[in-house]
Amino acid sequence: MPDSIVGPVADPAALRDYDALRAELAGVVPADRLITDPLRRLAYGTDASFYRLVPKLVVRVDSEAEVSAVLAACRRHNTPVTFRAAGTSLSGQAITDSLLMVLGDGWHRSVINDDGSVIKVQPGIIGAEVNRRLAPYGRKIGPDPASIESCKIGGIAANNSSGMCCGTHENTYKTMLSLRFMLADGTLVDTGDAASVASFRVSHADLLARLDAMGRRVREDEALANRIRRKFAIKNTTGYSLNALVDYQDPVDILAHLLIGSEGTLGFIAEVTYRTVPELADKASALLLFPDIVEAGRAACLLNGGPVAAVELMDRASLRSAKGQPGLPSEIDSMGEDVASLLVETRAVSPEALRQNIAAIEGLLAGVTLLRPPAFTTDAAEYTKLWKIRKGLIPTIGAMRQTGTSVIIEDVAFRIEDLADACHDMRALFDKHGYPDAILMGHALAGNLHFVFAQDFSTQDEIDRHARFMDEMVHIVVEKYDGSLKAEHGTGRNMAPFVELEWGKAATALMWEIKRLLDPANLLNPGVLLNTNPRLHLENLKPLPPAHAIVDTCMECGFCEKMCPSHGMTLSPRQRITGLREIARLTALGDPATELRDLYDHHAIDTCAACGLCATACPVGIETGQLTKALRGKRHGPRARTVAGLMARHYGAVLAATRGALNLAAFAAQAVGPKKVASLAAYARKLSGDRLPHTGPNLPEGASMAWLKDLPPPTATGEPVVYLAACAGRTFGPAVEDGESDPLPAVTLRVLERAGFRAVVPDNLPNLCCGLAFESEGMKEAADAKAAEMEAALKAASDNGRIPVVMDASACTQRMKTYLSNRLPVKDLVEFLAQDALPRLTPTPQAEPVLLHLNCAARKMGIDPQAATVAKACAATVVVPERVGCCGFAGDKGFVEPELNDHALRFLAPQVPAGCEAGYSSNRTCEIGLADHAGVPYRHLVYLVDRATR
Repeated sequence: MPDSIVGPVADPAALRDYDALRAELAGVVPADRLITDPLRRLAYGTDASFYRLVPKLVVRVDSEAEVSAVLAACRRHNTPVTFRAAGTSLSGQAITDSLLMVLGDGWHRSVINDDGSVIKVQPGIIGAEVNRRLAPYGRKIGPDPASIESCKIGGIAANNSSGMCCGTHENTYKTMLSLRFMLADGTLVDTGDAASVASFRVSHADLLARLDAMGRRVREDEALANRIRRKFAIKNTTGYSLNALVDYQDPVDILAHLLIGSEGTLGFIAEVTYRTVPELADKASALLLFPDIVEAGRAACLLNGGPVAAVELMDRASLRSAKGQPGLPSEIDSMGEDVASLLVETRAVSPEALRQNIAAIEGLLAGVTLLRPPAFTTDAAEYTKLWKIRKGLIPTIGAMRQTGTSVIIEDVAFRIEDLADACHDMRALFDKHGYPDAILMGHALAGNLHFVFAQDFSTQDEIDRHARFMDEMVHIVVEKYDGSLKAEHGTGRNMAPFVELEWGKAATALMWEIKRLLDPANLLNPGVLLNTNPRLHLENLKPLPPAHAIVDTCMECGFCEKMCPSHGMTLSPRQRITGLREIARLTALGDPATELRDLYDHHAIDTCAACGLCATACPVGIETGQLTKALRGKRHGPRARTVAGLMARHYGAVLAATRGALNLAAFAAQAVGPKKVASLAAYARKLSGDRLPHTGPNLPEGASMAWLKDLPPPTATGEPVVYLAACAGRTFGPAVEDGESDPLPAVTLRVLERAGFRAVVPDNLPNLCCGLAFESEGMKEAADAKAAEMEAALKAASDNGRIPVVMDASACTQRMKTYLSNRLPVKDLVEFLAQDALPRLTPTPQAEPVLLHLNCAARKMGIDPQAATVAKACAATVVVPERVGCCGFAGDKGFVEPELNDHALRFLAPQVPAGCEAGYSSNRTCEIGLADHAGVPYRHLVYLVDRATR
């Protein structure tokens, strides 16, 4: 392994230098947000780039006061600090070997004006969430990076991200109305607050005078000023936003706009006020196919200025990588090896205007050669498939690379009239340096190309090959086309050595002057964006050794993190993979990695909900929960497997014993109150060293099985349906103070009968289980044995699928749907209610507001819209709380790792509406934890249907 690939775990002796800093911060930041253990420092040392540095201290900050305290401590200790939002950065700008300041939970506030034309937003909100908040106004923010579902406002502003539609006219720089920021000296400035600006003009008169003089000097230098204007006429994030010096004269405005795109090297961005842009409702998209990329480039030039919102270029290699994905035309396979495409979207204020746009676009395309006529679709489901292909291309290519190689993603821009020739030159460059599988794609209207290829960094020869490619690529972009080396991904470490080559000595000297003026001690993200080391882009390269077949295709993009209930408490899916890779790397070197393994057990394996939601956000569908289950399985010895087998064979007895224990707890709760029992149980759990299970105030009673006696006879009227009451509903009844006394199966039978159905229950029901409880612990043999047993019972009861089969726990339904693989059709009760029962019923919506929890399995099966449909039919007000995804109860985790449930639901309670009657979902165990944290009962959605149709 070459010297340029460094082991990510720092020398423990180096940590001693940070002891005093950590001790000082402990008086300001809670201990659980000061991270020093080697596993999590390693995990936070990863962003989406191919670089790796390990911070010596990670601090999760929740307020401006904490940011100020950290900056003050760093100044006193002369310690560099790097700011981090979502860590989706592709150029290595969100990593450090010093102190990493990560945005915590306290940065999610937004304020929208009356018509939605202005939004004030904090840096911790994911970009797509901002747009969801603006959607009722028909507005959105201008920047639209492909990672908008994962990246945060802090990163969008700090990198001046753009994207597919915003071009150079709707990025943060152009749509920012004001900025709230903190300088390296701790000064907080809000350019939207007159008093703040007035105070700043007094306190920092000298700094502003120097900025003013700098601006005057640049504007008076006609050659330099024109150079800056030309450079920013196309997308450009190489170096600082020097256009601030020619676009603005007030030094406060200059300073605010210099911070945009500065990658955290000039100050901390605490809030951005955006001028929003219209989100037109009428849209149409088409995938246009051309004989080669040059013709596609010609078409892009013709479309420039036409009624198009986005024009995305994808070359033949891009299309090949997306083969088989929904939405991609199958005939592409039979087309030539040079075929290229443009994905075009047009938007309008009305359907008629949209038709006119399409006609105009077709007219513009009359002058180019198309392999098939344009076929625009206005079907949202269809065009969403096309855009999902485009947005997922980078991680998709990452998943196709050879294990152990890195994903190289470069991001350049040209004048649009040079795009076709530049594409041709780039393809020749790939062939020359041995990258035949590289793909070219990008935002054609902006002349913005991304190229992606796999690179092996395991030998010095391979590193040298990459260096030669980079040198030649840089010269082509800069010297032949005068383009941008970084169009929208930020300079980072990746292009810092080439800033002067692109900008020239005078402009680069100006950038260094700005850096020294605003950060004289060079403590803010030093080395990023500006660096004199010509080989910086070849150092601190991230090792990606094989770790496990389930996750080896991961490129650590971080798209998964927003879905994970343990993210921010222990590890996210990306961080679990990072940790496992490091353990694998050390093991291959003969190091047992004992400390990392011990930490990994708790932070990665024990506290993973294994919910699988990460796969829904991953462009290549990696489900880290499967990895967790596999690792749990490896921990189990023969004795544990024997016990699991015994439990599986005597499952009915196990559930009966559980019901008995629950009834004892319920008896105590009725005697002294649920909260008192929960308090005593918490004390007992603490005394036991957390060996006893956690029980909250909403611990259910044991479910009565008396409903089995009330089943309709085979001769009863009604359309037959096989009803499988899952083991959770057969075990957990309502809580003592729920207000409902009937168990889930009894209520389901009542609703089925009311809708004209006759329930049929499989034989041996008390012993049936889908196997999920065993699968989640990695006990695959026991899990599949139970699933096979259930399959046989369902086939018999349903006459081999002739009679519909309905299951009442979404997690169990999802498990059986996966296991059965269409051998037997199964519906979740939520689906059945929406599709079959409600059309036969006449619900009267209740006035009291209700909460709706869209659990993991419902989301993975895609039935969450149906859950919302059912809820809205039965209640006048339905609230789906923001930032509440997987509840973290995860079957038994709410009992054995309650901190996971606490962390996942930390945002729930403040969103419970006044007068809320209850919350509803479709997994009984989830509902236990939800009720504890919301302070209102949670039940299956069928209870709400029952109430509304009585």
